[in-house]
Parts: sequence; C-alpha cells; structure tokens
Amino acid sequence: MKYFKSLALSAIAALLLVACGGGDPDVPGSGSPSGAPTTQGTFSAVVSFGDSLSDIGTYAPATSLAGDGTAPYFGGKFTTNSDGATDPIWVQNLATTLGVIVTPAEVGFGGNSVKCPAAANPALAGTCTAYGQGGARVTDPNGIGKSGGALTVPMVTQIANHLARFTSFKDTDLILVYGGNNDVLIQFGAFAATAAQIQADAAAGTITADQANTLLFNAQTAAQAEIKKAALELAGYVRTQILAKGGKYVAVMTLSDIVDTPFGQSLPASARPVLTDLSRVFNLWLRDGLTGQPVQLIDTFVLFKDAYTNPAKYGITNNTVPTCDPAKISAITGGAVTDGSSLFCNSTPGAPYNGLRTGADVTTWQFADGVHPTTGGHKTISDAFTAQLVSFGWL
Repeated sequence: MKYFKSLALSAIAALLLVACGGGDPDVPGSGSPSGAPTTQGTFSAVVSFGDSLSDIGTYAPATSLAGDGTAPYFGGKFTTNSDGATDPIWVQNLATTLGVIVTPAEVGFGGNSVKCPAAANPALAGTCTAYGQGGARVTDPNGIGKSGGALTVPMVTQIANHLARFTSFKDTDLILVYGGNNDVLIQFGAFAATAAQIQADAAAGTITADQANTLLFNAQTAAQAEIKKAALELAGYVRTQILAKGGKYVAVMTLSDIVDTPFGQSLPASARPVLTDLSRVFNLWLRDGLTGQPVQLIDTFVLFKDAYTNPAKYGITNNTVPTCDPAKISAITGGAVTDGSSLFCNSTPGAPYNGLRTGADVTTWQFADGVHPTTGGHKTISDAFTAQLVSFGWL
C-alpha cells in the first residue's frame, strides 16, 4: 500500500477540477446553509434518519435468546446493550432531553419485519420516528449486512416511509439526518480490493510502477466520485423530501473521520488517508448541495476529531480497544458471529450472555466494536449535539 498516501490529496484535487470545469471560480463546499430557524422550538417528536449510529433497535430479533426472533433479546443496538433502558444511544438521549418518546420505525431481521411495533399501544403510535438502520446507505438498498438478513432500508426510503405515515413534517419535529458512513465503507472496501490486485500485479512485474500509480489514482478517483454522488443525493433528499414537505428544524450531520476508530487505526498507515479523504469528499459535496438551504449542519468531523484527540476532556479513558470481546460473542452466538459486532454485545453484569472484554467499562471506554460507540461514547455524541442545538437557539 505504499502508493496510497501520495494519491490521496491529488485525487481530490483532480475531482474538484473536473467538477468545477477547471477554471470555474465557484469552489465546491465553500458555501453554507442559511435561513434555518434561530428561535427555540417546541418539539413533540424526534425524527431521525440514518444508519447504525442512529439505530435504536431495528435488529433486536436477531439477538433473540430463544433463537426464534421472539423477546427477550440480549442485544439489538450497535452499542453495549443491557436492558434497553440503561444503554440508550445518542438519539434516545436527545429525545429524553426534550421530554419526548422515540421508538423504532421498523423492527425485524431475516426477511421478517414489523413497522411501528410500538403502535400495539395506541398511545405510542406516533412515536415510531427513529428510522435509522444498521447497514443502511443513502440510496442503494443493498447495504452492509443485507445478504445476511439485515433490512438496510436506505435513507431515501426511510424518508418516504415517514411521509407515507405522516404525510408531511411538522413544525414541532426535530429532524436529524445522519448518514453516508456505509457508502464510505463500501467504496473504501472496493478501492482496497482493487488496490491489492494492482499492487500484486506490480509486485509480479506484470505492470510497471507508473502504471500501478495511474491505476490506483483512477480507482481512488472512482471511489470519490461515488461518494460525491451519494452526498449530493442526500442533500437533494433534504431539499425536496424534507424541507419541501414541511421540515423546519432540520439538523444534518457531516461524517466524522472513520480513521479515528479501532477499525481505522487497524489499517496500514499508508491506507488511512484514503479513508479520511472519502469522508472529506462526502462532507464537501453535502455542504455544497445544502448551500443556501434553511438547515443547520453539525460538523461531526471536527467534533469527533477533538474527542478522539483529547479523550480525557470527555471522560474517556480508552479509545483504542473495543469494549466487546469477539471471542465471547462468538461463543454466545454458537460461532455465528465472529467479528465482535456490538449488535450482539450485552453488558449485563453476571449474565451468561455478557460479551464485554474483561476489565472494560461501558461508560469510559469509547468504542463497543471497531466503529460503534459504547453507552459512554453515545453520551459524548449526544452531549456534543445538544450543545450544537443550543448554539443554534433551538433548545
């Protein structure tokens, strides 16, 4: 992977020049949203769209103790699960701050699902507004884990599902849009596979070093083009399907640097800039697509970079080792889950299905698995987002 670092910034520069027509004075991403409310909102609902970072329990049936999809469940969220009440993720923390209830819009796995299961209690029929699903992408329904039974309903369909149920958005909705991570991971994976083959060919002497560099440059540029497409699609959905349908208090999150995770740090140093730049490209075009729009951007790239660089400032004592133990989770699931996914990680003390690493602390260790936060990690996120909403004048 010796070529990666030299290609990262040059590929972005080439992509921007192509996008700008070479001499176009408009610089993509240099503008900002404008016109969003500056007054305090009166919120009756939290409406969230996204991926596993916003998933409050879509895949709980996959963690059925009986193994048949029925409750009780030992997992269900991409964090350090316990009984569901003491392990909230940032979406739930924020809803609690506002004094509202939020429940999953859909729950299921393996081809079976139930939309708005909380509606079994009529009093909760309007609370099923957490649409984020693990593995979900912006537009492509074939998200991470789809072939293994995950629903991965893309964000475009999540928004459509909300409109199908509620017709429009209300002034009292706090709307949170946080996605694109899986598009980045998929494009990075595709690039890495292509790069490995190119480097193997170069090592075998079937292509020259110059040819390898050109091919790597083309592969990276292609990945960045796909990320640009996803970002502009998401910005388009915000404009035409959220703002145009009545959305008033709309907060859109940029992507953080996935390199600042145990997964990111496990990559060769020369590969990390490629992953970082994919997040940057997404953020650039997301901002560009929302220029002049009445939304607020929350820059998670900057917020989370500070949290990763200065963990003690946020009460974090460990941000390098995942809290969940892959070996324990493999044993608990009978070998079905070997990657230590936090979806199957339970933190209940003394429970036979507890999957925590010995000595781990769910409140002071940042990561549950390679990319997902612990309960404490999610509190760091919700605290940061709450502070941003206060700065907007919304809270």
